[in-house]
Amino acid sequence: MIDKRIWTALLGIALLLSAPRAHAFGLDDVAAIAAQMANEPYRADRQQTVPDWMRAGKMTYDQWRDIRFRPDRALFRDEGLPFQVQLFHPGLYFERSVKVNVVDASGVHPFPYSTALFDYGKNKFASKIPSDIGYAGLRLHYQLKSKDYFDEVAVFLGASYFRAVGRDNVWGLSARGLAIDTVEPSGEEFPSFVEYWLEKPAHDATHFVLYALLDGPTATGAYRFDVTPGEQTTMAIDTALFARGTRPAKIGVAPLTSMFFFGENTTRKFEDFRPEVHDSDGLLLHFAGGEWLWRPLDNPTRIDVASFAMRDPRGFGLVQRDRDFDHHQDVETRAERRPSAWVEPRGSWGDGHVQLVEIPTDNEKLDNVVAYWVPASPPRPGAPLRLGYTLRWFVDDPGHPPGARAVATRRDRGTIDTSHEGYRYVVDFAGDALRALDDASAPRAVVSATGGAKVYDTHVYKNPVTGGFRLTFQIKPKDDKPVELRAYLERNGDVLSETWSYVWLG
Repeated sequence: MIDKRIWTALLGIALLLSAPRAHAFGLDDVAAIAAQMANEPYRADRQQTVPDWMRAGKMTYDQWRDIRFRPDRALFRDEGLPFQVQLFHPGLYFERSVKVNVVDASGVHPFPYSTALFDYGKNKFASKIPSDIGYAGLRLHYQLKSKDYFDEVAVFLGASYFRAVGRDNVWGLSARGLAIDTVEPSGEEFPSFVEYWLEKPAHDATHFVLYALLDGPTATGAYRFDVTPGEQTTMAIDTALFARGTRPAKIGVAPLTSMFFFGENTTRKFEDFRPEVHDSDGLLLHFAGGEWLWRPLDNPTRIDVASFAMRDPRGFGLVQRDRDFDHHQDVETRAERRPSAWVEPRGSWGDGHVQLVEIPTDNEKLDNVVAYWVPASPPRPGAPLRLGYTLRWFVDDPGHPPGARAVATRRDRGTIDTSHEGYRYVVDFAGDALRALDDASAPRAVVSATGGAKVYDTHVYKNPVTGGFRLTFQIKPKDDKPVELRAYLERNGDVLSETWSYVWLG
C-alpha cells in the first residue's frame, strides 16, 4: 500500500503538470516586431486615427473629460485579482489610438474597443464613433492605500508618456519611453507606444507586467514594465531599441519630463500668490565614482541645455526636494506631495551623458524641463541597443544622497561690487553630518567657477533654523560669459555634502 504522504505528493505533482501553463510571451516577442518594423518605412497609418470631429478644436476638453471608463468593466475585476486596468477613450489631443492585448495561460487575446465600456455623460455622439477606434491609453489600479479602494497608480497615455505615484504622492512629473532629437535644430520627434500586452496577474500578485511597442519615424522599440506599487512605486524596465534607416541625431534614454515655473532661486518675477510653483526643483546625479551632484532647476530667459558626462551612471532623477507646504501654498495641487522620479541603471551603460533641458515659460500649463541619458553609442541599423533600469516614484529617500544636501538656493546682486556686475549666491546645506557641528567646527566650502569668473567673499556659518550650514559667496562674471558654478562642504579632508551645481546665464 502506498504511504498516504507519498500519495498526496504524487497527486500534487500530477495536478501541477496538468495545470495550464503561462503562455510563453516576453520582451523578445515584442522586440521581434520592433526589429521587423525598423526594416520597413515608417507608416503613420499603422495607428487608427479619430474622425475629424473628435479632434482638438472640434471636441472640447469638457466633452472628452465627460467620457469615463466604467469601473465595473475594468479588466481582471470580475476575477477578484489584485490589479485592475481601465482604458482611456481617444479624442481631443489623443488623436491616434493604441491596441491592447491580454496575455494569459491560453495565449494572447486582443481586447477590442466597445462603447459599452464607457459612460459618455452628457455627450450624444457615442453612436457616431467607429467600432474599431481603439483606445488612447490605459491606467493601472491597485489597493495602494487601503483594502477598500483600487487607487490609480500608473498611467500610460499620449505618445510614449507614462507616470506613476508612490503611496503618499499626488500626480506630478512624467516619464517617456524615448526622447529623440530634443532641442535639436531638426526639431524633436515624439515616437509613440502603439500597442500594449498586459499579463494577467496571479491572485497573490504584488506586481504587474506589461509590454509596449514603440514606433516612430527614426526608431522603434520594445519595452517590458514590471510595476510594483508601494510607498515607493517601482518600475523595472527593460528595453530593446532599433534604428530605422539613418540614426537619429540624438536619443535620450529614460527621459523624465517635469514643470518648473518659479522657485526661491528664480529672479524672473511673476504675479502669483504662491511662493513657488514647480513639480520638481532639481536634477540629482549619482556618478560611478560615488559623487552626488545637485542641480537646482530654474525658469531661464532662454533655453538652457546642460550636459553631465558620466560613465556607467549609478542613477539620475528629477526630484521634488522641497516638501514644506508653506513654501507652495497650493491647497489644490499639493505640490509638496508631487513625486520624485529616480532612474537606476542595471548593467553597464557605458559612456554617455545626462542632458538637462530647461525651457523658458510664462505659465505652469506645460512641462518645460526634461532630463535623459544620451548614450555615446546609439542604436545602429541592424544593431539594437538593449538597456535595463529601475524607475522609482517616491516622496523622499534619505539615502539620496547619504550625506548633507542643498535644501535652498537664492541669488541677488551682491553687496561688495560697486560696479553692479557682481552676484551673490546663498546656499543652505542640511543633513545629519552637519547637525552635530557648530560654528567652532564649521566645515569649509570648496567653490569653483568657469569662464574666468572671479569668486570672492566666501563664508560658511551655522543656520540655527535648519541645523545645517549656510554658504554665501559672490562672483563677478567675465565679459558676460555663462558661468558654471560648483560648491561642496568638506572638513578635515572629508567631503560632507553633495556637490551643488548651478549656471549663471546673465
